[in-house]
Amino acid sequence: MITNEIISDEISRRVDEIIKLQQEDGSWKFCFEGGLMTDAFMIMTIRSLEIEDEEILIEKLTKRIITLQSNIGIWKAYPDEKDGNLSTTVQAYTALLYSGLYSREHHILQEAERFIRKNGGLSNTHFMTKWMLAVNGLYRWPKLFYIPMTFLLIPPSYPLNFYQFSTYARIHFVPMLIAANKKYSIQSKFKPNLDHLFDRNLTDQLDQWDLSHHTRTQNPFITEMKNLLQLPIYLHRLGYDRAERYMLQRIEGDGTLFSYASATFFMIYALLALGYEKKAPIIKRSVDALKQLITSKCNGIHLENSTSTIWDTALISYALQETNVSLYTKAIKNSTTYILSKQHSKKGDWKIHNQNIVPGGWGFSHNNTINPDNDDTSAALRAITRSALTNNRIHFAWNKGVTFLLSMQNSNGGWAAFEKNTDFELLTYLPLENAKDAAIDPSTADLTGRALEFLGNYAGLTLNHPSIKAGVNWLLNNQESNGSWYGRWGVCYIYGTWAAVTGLVAVGVSPTFPAIQKALKWLESIQLGDGGWGESCSSSEKKQFIPLHFSTPSQTSWALDTLIQANDINSESVQKGVAFLLNETNSKESSSYPTGVGLPGQFYINYHSYNYIFPLLTLSHYLKVHLQNP
Repeated sequence: MITNEIISDEISRRVDEIIKLQQEDGSWKFCFEGGLMTDAFMIMTIRSLEIEDEEILIEKLTKRIITLQSNIGIWKAYPDEKDGNLSTTVQAYTALLYSGLYSREHHILQEAERFIRKNGGLSNTHFMTKWMLAVNGLYRWPKLFYIPMTFLLIPPSYPLNFYQFSTYARIHFVPMLIAANKKYSIQSKFKPNLDHLFDRNLTDQLDQWDLSHHTRTQNPFITEMKNLLQLPIYLHRLGYDRAERYMLQRIEGDGTLFSYASATFFMIYALLALGYEKKAPIIKRSVDALKQLITSKCNGIHLENSTSTIWDTALISYALQETNVSLYTKAIKNSTTYILSKQHSKKGDWKIHNQNIVPGGWGFSHNNTINPDNDDTSAALRAITRSALTNNRIHFAWNKGVTFLLSMQNSNGGWAAFEKNTDFELLTYLPLENAKDAAIDPSTADLTGRALEFLGNYAGLTLNHPSIKAGVNWLLNNQESNGSWYGRWGVCYIYGTWAAVTGLVAVGVSPTFPAIQKALKWLESIQLGDGGWGESCSSSEKKQFIPLHFSTPSQTSWALDTLIQANDINSESVQKGVAFLLNETNSKESSSYPTGVGLPGQFYINYHSYNYIFPLLTLSHYLKVHLQNP
């Protein structure tokens, strides 16, 4: 039988465990583990720049790539991906050849070669992989490129302009466009030969870049880009100048571009395409910045695409406070000081669509100073809310954050990840894969739900507030027919449903409301036999719920927290779920499964913090509700 004493003891054990992991500066630094892309790109970049004295680093990164094999010569984007991932395998194959530690004759690469050729060769890879191959002289640039640099000169007042792209797309597309339009390819003595990975039966395969389901003749985005090609040549030159300034003005203090490793890689090649030398100070600084993102906390060495320090610290501080850890303990005081030190004070690109608001948000990583996001802002605000009630300085920062978060609500009532009203549908016609996931930043259930949960539970706003009413209406209008909601940044329908339901309840929607009841019944219907919940990363690709055959701690916590906050805690589903969390053995399969999404089908994230945060949070919510309703 599950007693309050058992739950309390488990909470205390988890609290002690996580407090011991706090850093001296008040933060928590957990691994933000992506796939092998960043590790592979680092090897390729070091070799292409012909940087000396990095053999040990290359050897360590190579070892990680080998350990991530699913089968000999096959790599996947996520563990249960059915047949392996072509782009991921090509990245691994190329990096291993570049390292100089493996030759084409090695049995691992022989198996990889067969897999790559069987799946259509290099031309079937994702466009980001093609781009990286092309700048390294391993793939032919397309004869025509449909996004002229003059696109960057269009003022934001024009309906179709560069700032309609999502911030994530802009910071990656700018360097990619520079190199692609200049058809740049670096020369290096380490460059391998990949000619054997093309299917010679397809004579035009080298030019296959347009992977959109839209044909060129009917694609409205391409039509607009063709019109720009008619502009005078001097405007195209001005476009390159604008693109260069755009990158240089968004380099963080540590040398990364917007704090992302991926964007920093792309910037290095873009600068080379613009005429910078391989040994230019800015190139060296960027490489050094990438090295700073290398950690040994990921069950081995790994180059994180960014750190998750702000996100992890805010969530952990909040979770500890939910267990009634005092505000005056060292752990909470230090984490609050750290979080406050990371509140943004500079206006970033978000000001284009939200001009009259004072900065007050938070970013995701420790080195992020100009690219806040709504998820981290609401997470940071949760963590400092209690302290703000007794401290005027903290209360002032809290007010700025709340004002910023409210101002970032989209005109349709929802919240997006990074910016406001950057959901221009025409941009989804960009003739590349993942355009709908990367090119725009629309309202999502996970962002909207968590914004509402904060505003309801911690800012005291209810359905009487027009912003809350609009957010609630957006969620209700975007519920799936089975009762779930799709979450963009987590895996996936469990994640979105947790955020939506807890947000709705927090602002005053009754748990008996039909939409919530439908969501709860759906969650109960997908509970696994072991009492937990598990969802496959493939849900993000197929846009429908795909179950795992095992439960994960974080997804179980999300589902269970939803039921606890909106349903009878004595139900069989809740009791089985709590029992799972109490008895969970943290098998490698379940505890390491990625439950974060960067780019569906390509980039998934194992947040090493999640198995600490969410079970603790859910158990504390269970105990709190149980004590209130014995």
